Amino acid sequence: MAKKAKQPQADSLEGIEQALTRTEQFIEDNSKPLTYIVGAIVILIILFIGAKRFYFTPLEQEAAGQMFMAEKFFERDSFELALNGYGTYPGFVEISEDYGMTKAANLADYYAGVCYLKLGDYEKAIDYLNKFSTEDILVGSAQYSSIGDAYVELNDMDAALKAYRKAISEYENNFTTPLILKKMALVNEELNENSEANALYKSIKSEYPESEEARDIDKYIARTN
Repeated sequence: MAKKAKQPQADSLEGIEQALTRTEQFIEDNSKPLTYIVGAIVILIILFIGAKRFYFTPLEQEAAGQMFMAEKFFERDSFELALNGYGTYPGFVEISEDYGMTKAANLADYYAGVCYLKLGDYEKAIDYLNKFSTEDILVGSAQYSSIGDAYVELNDMDAALKAYRKAISEYENNFTTPLILKKMALVNEELNENSEANALYKSIKSEYPESEEARDIDKYIARTN
């Protein structure tokens, strides 16, 4: 025979009633401040929606349109023009400065960093690449690989290794990770750390056997044994 559900205790009901009474009294005593708070929240929501619709969305579209020629210059390896623009067409630097809160400006930071790297201005390359943010695995890997390359050119091998490690730890993939492992190993060789280099070369052979870097990896393993 099924048991009857227990009825709430009288003291429990009394406690609930008291809590409700206190809540009602609090609302009654603070009705004006609460009205102001709710009104302020509603106004903030309206302002946010309005700003997104009438300011940020058009700004994003404008910034993306301004990127067109800079990207074309970049594709043609015209890195100076891509950076600084030509005539009425802005370059990545100007787009980054003028449209700072947009996705296009964020992407312009990446492009600008790569341009500076290609042009040999390694400190500016690092500055712009560090400003860029992405969740894309391949792009993020390329970002920190490029930062590492810039540090190598500045002869800061410790910083280079740190950037390469970040590219691997946060953006591991089968396409760029073997190349970055090889870059790390070459830096280790430069530092006369052959055992570390050897371990990295062996990891390419064992973990990425189908990669381009694995094809001739045995000679690198042999020379660091």
